Amino acid sequence: MSFAPDWINTPPQLPTEPTPRRKGRAGSLLLVLLVGLAGGFLGGAFAAGITDGIADSSDSPVVTAPKVDQAKVGDTPVAKAAAVISPSVVTIDSLAPDGESIGTGIILTSDGDVVTNAHVVEGATEVRVVLNGETEPRKARVLAADAGNDLALVRIDNITGLTAATFADPDSLAVGDQVVAVGYALDLDGGASVTSGIISALNRTLQNEDGALNALIQTDAAISSGNSGGPLINMEGQIVGVNTAVYRSTETSSANNIGFAIGVGEVKRVIEVLRKEAGGEKRAQGYLGIALSDRTDGGVGAVVSEVAAGSPAETAGLKVRDVILQLNDQPITGQGALIGIIRDASPGENVEIVIERDGERITVRTELVARPSE
Repeated sequence: MSFAPDWINTPPQLPTEPTPRRKGRAGSLLLVLLVGLAGGFLGGAFAAGITDGIADSSDSPVVTAPKVDQAKVGDTPVAKAAAVISPSVVTIDSLAPDGESIGTGIILTSDGDVVTNAHVVEGATEVRVVLNGETEPRKARVLAADAGNDLALVRIDNITGLTAATFADPDSLAVGDQVVAVGYALDLDGGASVTSGIISALNRTLQNEDGALNALIQTDAAISSGNSGGPLINMEGQIVGVNTAVYRSTETSSANNIGFAIGVGEVKRVIEVLRKEAGGEKRAQGYLGIALSDRTDGGVGAVVSEVAAGSPAETAGLKVRDVILQLNDQPITGQGALIGIIRDASPGENVEIVIERDGERITVRTELVARPSE
């Protein structure tokens, strides 16, 4: 039979495309979720009208990071945190056959590595980066991208002197912590926008057409089109996440101040995977061999709806209607969480799975294999 491994039975629906602000790539450069749809995403682009020439970084390879005038920095924690991160935030200008778009990026290294959302540079034929304190865009290139985790590694060649951002300890994050979102919201004139809020929840999972985004931070800090790929920071100016998505209300459901950022632990992990891929190492995804559905009785977990013959799932003894509650000590709240965890695991990895079957909790073990080609 035809089998869709480690996936949902019915692919998530896409929401209606939002109205573009300017002529160019339709939509907004922010993943948008409409409440009431099945975790659907729209990875469009915020259209821009930049027509300036592009500075070749080989012509001006040395950059002195702009100094923050402390006399102009406010006394509030938000102002101080924003001042710390500002030299490390850049504009990403992406050109594709269907238009031009603007997003945000974060400097990773002093010699030109930048992280942003994969949907910011999706389909790009040319990428340009504007550094903080500069007026002319510089040529850049996409080294590697991971659509499933919505992260991409971009490189500005022949450049030094950049200010790299600092990452927070993933274990230091807690619900209720104050955070600040920074980025080029709506491509407004005058530099990056700064908004503040708190961490509303941790370890959220959202399904999209590429599978699922997991290990997400939910925040009530305002996130808008153009913020995609920009930093969510703590009060020390350290990266706690990369802004990627926002919920939007529909006619029947209301959503207020619900945005999402990819958590710092996941960001660091994916960056290392992208570096290896850029160096020629082929990426291999884990494979368990099941199709899933969500519970309809109000409980948590992911329901097994199919088991592939000869798969690690069959070897472990998983059966249709088993409810998967935990994998390697990670709680499985729904099918999206399991999809993300298995996708990011490595072939050969041993996993321990806690299931519920006929009212009894059972623990099974198996070894993942490489995901077969579709």
